[in-house]
Amino acid sequence: MTQDLEQERRPSAGLQRQLGLPGLAATGICSMLGASVYVVPFMIQRNVPGIGSWVLPAFLFAAIPAILAALAYAILASAMPRAGGSYLYASRGLHPYLGFVASFSQWFGLSIVIGVIAYIIVPFLRDIAAALEWQATAAALETGGVRVGLALLLVWLFVGINVLGGRFYERTLIPLMLLMFGLGTIVIFAGFHYDHAAFSATLLERENRTIPSAGTSVFDIRTFLSAAAILFSSFIGFDAIAQAGGEARNPGRNLPLAIGIAVATVGSFYFLFTAAVYHAVPWSYVAAEALERDITAPGLFSYLLPGGWAVAIVAGAAIALINDLPAMLLAVSRLMFAWAEDGIFPQWIARVHPRRHTPHTALLLSGGMASIGILGSHFAGDFFLGIDIMVTSMLVNFLLMCLSVISLPRRNPALAREVQVLTSRPWQLALAAGGVVMLTGFLIIHIAKDLNAPVDAWYFHSTHVWLLVMTIATGIYFRELARLKSKGLDVGDVFRRLPPE
Repeated sequence: MTQDLEQERRPSAGLQRQLGLPGLAATGICSMLGASVYVVPFMIQRNVPGIGSWVLPAFLFAAIPAILAALAYAILASAMPRAGGSYLYASRGLHPYLGFVASFSQWFGLSIVIGVIAYIIVPFLRDIAAALEWQATAAALETGGVRVGLALLLVWLFVGINVLGGRFYERTLIPLMLLMFGLGTIVIFAGFHYDHAAFSATLLERENRTIPSAGTSVFDIRTFLSAAAILFSSFIGFDAIAQAGGEARNPGRNLPLAIGIAVATVGSFYFLFTAAVYHAVPWSYVAAEALERDITAPGLFSYLLPGGWAVAIVAGAAIALINDLPAMLLAVSRLMFAWAEDGIFPQWIARVHPRRHTPHTALLLSGGMASIGILGSHFAGDFFLGIDIMVTSMLVNFLLMCLSVISLPRRNPALAREVQVLTSRPWQLALAAGGVVMLTGFLIIHIAKDLNAPVDAWYFHSTHVWLLVMTIATGIYFRELARLKSKGLDVGDVFRRLPPE
């Protein structure tokens, strides 16, 4: 009877290990780069008024807990290389309920942000049209119907690419990633070539405008920490590598290595890119423009570069954002697949395509949630609502990953013996404890900022939306757990071991 229940609980095993180190690293890199580089460091002047010239120091501070969380992921990934990494890590290392809540929070936050990213790609296309002097096209891309329609088309295009399988996914993502870096490098070189005087002269010549007076950018610890909590979102994405653990070749080596490559590559590129933009464009101008409209780094550089180069960097930005979509869709769909494999989500969600060996049902459902994110961004009138939901979700998730590193040897000693990265227990405890402290602080700051923000309705508070989603997740968890117990399944045994290959 137990064997029959096991077969019912995992009706659709069939993922194949098709992703090598380049594909895994590209998944993390492309999940991290995008809005985090081309939009957030500049629109943060609207979201966190007063941050002024302190954006780069806030970014560096935000990197500390991100690195600690990345190390926690690397440790856990080396011991538990399966699909739905973060769900497995917390469910086996802490408690099944916490694993589900953490990963459901992650799935919801990232699925919404997939929609947010698709929605903000359209202004980049608008900037391309404007640089080519296609004014009618640029005006059309500003209309709500066109913007929403294009965003939905992009999401469902990449749902389809993911369904086609790991090899097709790699062949799509890696060339786009290389093109993204190549075009993004133009911004770095141009940013350090030009200075504020050159930008001011060009603005005066083209639009007969002067740069707003900057005054003194006064350091305020609350503003600084609030900005750092938002900029922390720049590092969110490396966890997508862990979610693909069931499809990674040589996972004990490649998963931790890919996480390290992704964090180091993106962190370096992000810092150079942001520093270059603020070297060329005064922060006072960025702050003033952010209050009036959605701005992007390539849009700012259109004042400095000839038309052809301006189009190239806007295209690079659009590609960076587009790359987010397939990588993040892979991540969120594997979370759903892992829940269904463990029996705490409807079993039909774990179906795998018989030829492509991809969780097509989970991909379709994740695409549906991303579509809701598009509509939410449009009707809320500010995509930072989606960003805030994601930041809350991922801070909770990363916090639980650090706690899982601390509790794994006591909770699951057999899996703890499989750890292949940073095997020294004192070092594990030190980095995990540091991560817990910093991530908890960021979470408190972020929630306080959100709850104190003046909004038109309760559902524009990301914390309230997140709590509502967690309530729904709790109901799903206990309903499915009761169903499993009623069938005589040893639930404790399920959560002591990994799903089969």
